[in-house]
Amino acid sequence: MKVLHWINFILILAFLSGCSGGGIGGNGIGDIFATSTPLPPPVVTIISPPNAEAAVTEFFNALQKDDYETMYIMLAKSSRDAITLEDFSKRWNTTLNEMSAASIEHAIISSQVSPNSAEVGYSITYKTVLAGDIQRNIVMRLANEEGAWKVLWDDGVILPELVGGNALAMEYSIPARGDIYAREGEPIVSQSDAFAFGIQTDQIDIDMIGALTGELGRLCGYDPEFIQDQIDAYGPGYYIPMCEGTRTEAQRLLSISPGGLVAAEYPSRYYAQTGLAPQAVGYTLSIDTEDYDEYRRLGYNGSEKVGKIGIELWAEEYLSGKHGGILRVIGPGGEIISTLGQTNPQAADSVYLTIDENMQKYAQQAIEYFRGAVVVMEVDTGRIIAMASAPDFDPNYFEPDNPNNIGLGDMVNNPNQPTFNRAAQGQYPLGSVFKIITFSAALESGAWIKDTPYDCQYEFTELPPPLVLYDWTYQHCQDAIAVGEACNASDEIPSGLLTLQEGLMRSCNPYFWDIGWDLFTNLNRGSDIANMARNFGLGSLTGIEQIEESAGQILDPTTEIDAVNQAIGQGDVQVTPLQVATFMAAIANGGTLYRPQIVEEIKPVDGDSLLVFKPEARGTLPLRTENLDILREALLMVTQNSRGTAAFNLRGLQFDVAGKTGTAESGNGRSHAWFAGYTLNEANTDVPDIAIAVIVENGGEGSEYAVPIFRAMVETYYYGSPQRIFYEFGPIGQPPYTPTPFGQNPDNDEE
Repeated sequence: MKVLHWINFILILAFLSGCSGGGIGGNGIGDIFATSTPLPPPVVTIISPPNAEAAVTEFFNALQKDDYETMYIMLAKSSRDAITLEDFSKRWNTTLNEMSAASIEHAIISSQVSPNSAEVGYSITYKTVLAGDIQRNIVMRLANEEGAWKVLWDDGVILPELVGGNALAMEYSIPARGDIYAREGEPIVSQSDAFAFGIQTDQIDIDMIGALTGELGRLCGYDPEFIQDQIDAYGPGYYIPMCEGTRTEAQRLLSISPGGLVAAEYPSRYYAQTGLAPQAVGYTLSIDTEDYDEYRRLGYNGSEKVGKIGIELWAEEYLSGKHGGILRVIGPGGEIISTLGQTNPQAADSVYLTIDENMQKYAQQAIEYFRGAVVVMEVDTGRIIAMASAPDFDPNYFEPDNPNNIGLGDMVNNPNQPTFNRAAQGQYPLGSVFKIITFSAALESGAWIKDTPYDCQYEFTELPPPLVLYDWTYQHCQDAIAVGEACNASDEIPSGLLTLQEGLMRSCNPYFWDIGWDLFTNLNRGSDIANMARNFGLGSLTGIEQIEESAGQILDPTTEIDAVNQAIGQGDVQVTPLQVATFMAAIANGGTLYRPQIVEEIKPVDGDSLLVFKPEARGTLPLRTENLDILREALLMVTQNSRGTAAFNLRGLQFDVAGKTGTAESGNGRSHAWFAGYTLNEANTDVPDIAIAVIVENGGEGSEYAVPIFRAMVETYYYGSPQRIFYEFGPIGQPPYTPTPFGQNPDNDEE
């Protein structure tokens, strides 16, 4: 049997060997275990959950931008079903406003992640104005929805204390708003009770009507005859609003007891003298809807009045003081649960302006019947002594409790824009005052000297035919002919042969057209005048900062016509009166352009001043000393030489002044009247010299309207009041014409 088993085994091996094609030599035993092609190794895919920490960071980055919509999109579906976007946004915004959150910081401190859920620990710090820093460590729960982490929202994400329907409530302590004073401490604006004065026409005592109109006229700045005319026009049964005043003024008037007088007390932000420099000082209003959140985050409760324009706006952080508050957590029923933080209020600061009260008062009176502006500046410091813009307005009208504010609608809708500060924001063609710039560019080019001659006739014919330009004397001659007179006055005949200095003195248009044309056409220096203007500070902001201002416009000429128009301050030239006063001050002081400033000092209730005026030089006029002296001599000739365009209305002054007249065509109606100048009172070195810029919109010629206002301001500066009455103005300003609309474009000039 054993032999048989062995035989069978050998036969099987032989059979298997025959079926195989492999093995060593193709015939080995190892081929018995051969297999087919091996299978590839298995691929194992591990799906990681998204980055939960990145999702939380994205959520809080959106919070720092107040981007509640993005935050809401990042909520889990169950959370979005539980709260609307509107309620979600309101919850966050209300809480941040209530805590006065100025900024928010966050940091991830831990995370636990599983495929479908995550918990991320974070530290959040609310840096608040009124409650200090509020820091909490919080855990945010997230759900994995379609491969993205979504926030499982509850109020605890904001603060743990808010869970369960709790809320935050701030108890505010608000200091009284600070006062604004003139340079010597005269009140301009104060936070106090005021009195609205008016007339009840059916209560007038005929025997006392003289006292009524006289006293109200003195207080309110009206002619008694004007008040009487108002009474007659209204008739019985009407209330005529007049002005506002202090308690002391009310007590004095009431002691006289003129029948018909109404003196109604109201709590107020009181603006003295119905507004001293109102466009520069500004006014306050309730917080606008679009600014509400911003002020709440600054610690305001939202009901305050805040600065809208001018110093009231610029000095808001000083005038508002430091609000105080206690931040509490309150329950759904209003009960106090805890206190999160608090701060004490600090009294507001007082702002002292560089404005001289008397100068400001007379500046406003000088232009009150016009549209225009007056700027008065110390030449060696940049201090603004007066800044008047007409028409002006009574800031007391913005007080809702003022019974006289029935005039607010008329004031706001006035097409002459009384709240617009023409002194710093009005942009005008400069007319012949710009010849100062052209004069300077001519000297610095080296192609002209002070004695370069030019024959100044009626016509300028160097432009391509048939274009002919005419000097201002030609128009005067035509005016004389129109009324049957001969052209024999000095301002009706051509000026004749003039030096460069005399050309400025006579304001010869053809001479300066020729300079502009020659620089552009023959000397390849077409940008010289524009560059000189820019170096005089035109075409850019003066840097006053404390009030709103405009930059004006100075462009390089591209054609001959552009060049000749620019040479006399027309075409696309646009300047502000503030810019003009600034460069006139630089001419007067030897070439330094100072930054104009209108704030003298900011004083806290206790401690050192927070801000004290300091002169700031911003640049230097690009004139060599000898050329600046030549310019100054020419400007003195304008006011002192009998042929100078300003000499007649400045005769008799007891000290020297220099300057330049200008008459800039407005493109609609009468020309704008300009005068810009400065004092040279060497006999009174204790009083700083001043520069003054005057513009009367559609006022006609600068010598007739702007020069008398300049003189009135100079006399007020040295003598306390104007010393001469110019009857062209009526009492001090009623013009014998109706001014045309403001803001038209120039294209020509006449003196």
